[in-house]
Amino acid sequence: MDPKLSPETTPLRNVRTNIVQSIRAFRVPDLQAAATQMGHHFLYANLGGAQTKQDVLDMIAQQFTLPAHFGKNFDALYDCITDPLHKSGPQPGFIVVLEQIPTNAKFDKESREQLLDIFRDAADYWGDRKIPFRCFYSFL
Repeated sequence: MDPKLSPETTPLRNVRTNIVQSIRAFRVPDLQAAATQMGHHFLYANLGGAQTKQDVLDMIAQQFTLPAHFGKNFDALYDCITDPLHKSGPQPGFIVVLEQIPTNAKFDKESREQLLDIFRDAADYWGDRKIPFRCFYSFL
C-alpha cells in the first residue's frame, strides 16, 4: 500500500474526522491499515477480559502504553490522550479502537457512557486543533 494515500482512498472516506462510533462494518485490520496509510497513530485496546472500571482502565493503560504516572481514572485517561500529546509536537491524527467493552453489572451503562464520553471529549479536543481523531468501539 502506498503510505501517501489520502483519507479519501481509505475505508474512512465517509467517516467524519472527529467522531466516536460503533465499529459496525469496519474490521480492525482495515482500520489499522488505514492509520498506516494516512500516517496516523493507531491505538487499540481489547477489553474482553475486563469486568470493572479499574480493569478497563488498567487494560487501556497497558495496551495504549500510557505513561507510568497515569492515574487510572477517567480524568487521567482524558489527560493522557490530549494535552501531553499536543505539547509533544505536531500530531498527524489518531484512529482508536476499543474492542469488547464489557457490558455487565460491574461496568454498567453509566460507566460505558462515561468511558465513551472521554473519547468524545478527546475527539472534540483534537477537532479544535484540526487533528483527526476517530474512535471505534464494540461491546462484549
